[in-house]
Formats: sequence, C-alpha cells, structure tokens
Amino acid sequence: MKFNWVLKMSKIENKVQKWLSDEGLFRQKVPDDNTNFHFIINYPEGHVLDVIQPKGKDDLIVIGCATNVSPEHVSKINALTDDKKEKFIWDFRFLLNGQFVDFQLEHPNNVLQSFVITEEIYEDGLSKDRLISTVKKIFRAKLQGIWKIQKKFGIIDEEQKNVQQDNMYV
Repeated sequence: MKFNWVLKMSKIENKVQKWLSDEGLFRQKVPDDNTNFHFIINYPEGHVLDVIQPKGKDDLIVIGCATNVSPEHVSKINALTDDKKEKFIWDFRFLLNGQFVDFQLEHPNNVLQSFVITEEIYEDGLSKDRLISTVKKIFRAKLQGIWKIQKKFGIIDEEQKNVQQDNMYV
C-alpha cells in the first residue's frame, strides 16, 4: 500500500512540474521538510510564486505568494491615524476577499507588513488548465494588493513603477 502512495505522489509532482515547465514557469525545486514537494515558479518573469504539496495533504497542491510591504510604504501607513490605519486594513481585506482567494495579513497595530495569497487545488480537480489559471489568479490578486498600496501611498521606485504600468496580463 505504501508503494502505491509513493507512486501516486510522484505522479502528481511529475505532472505539475511538467506542466509548469511546458509553460516556461518552472524555476526550481527547493528542499522543504514540511512538504512532499515545493516548486518556485516565475509568473510573470520577476515575480516569484510557490507551488507546494504540504506533508499530510497528499491529494492537494497549494499555489501561493508572499509579498512584503516596502519600508517606505510601512512608514507611510504608520503615519496614519489609528482610524485610518484600521480603515485601510479593512479595505485591503475586502479587496483581497473580492478576488476569491485565501489570504493572511501581517498587520501589527493595523500597519500592514506583508500579505500571503493562496489557493488550493485538490487532485480530483487538478488539470493543466486549472493549475495555470490558478497561478494567474494568485498573481492578479497580488497585483491588486500592490496597486492598492501604490494608489494610497505612492510609487516608491522605478522597479515598482514597472508593476504599476498595467502589467496584469503577460
């Protein structure tokens, strides 16, 4: 029975890696003791997302990305009144929730430090189309968060201007 489980695991891993490679998204496999496999992908080029299969969740993969808020933006958020900080966090929650993704915000004292966006795909729904569509969905949700921060607090540097210039579709 254990042999079938290992075979099944490697089938999912191999299939996902092949699909990501076929589309030019696969960057590398990284060692991770908490996962059966953990891939780093680029979508679009220069934006890192993770595709993982957590240990103990043999019939699912998780696609996600973490985004740190720049120190300059954190400083501007921190300068807001307490009421405006709280309003910004609630607006940010509603924005991400409207993207129909799972998310976690790190926001001590309502000062946004980072956000993580994820979505799960179970084995019975896993297809190349669903995988690539989910990668795009996660990136669009990340982009929405970045644009919200940039609109409210300004663009910080030339690298971020490139993101702001409507690179939503690659």
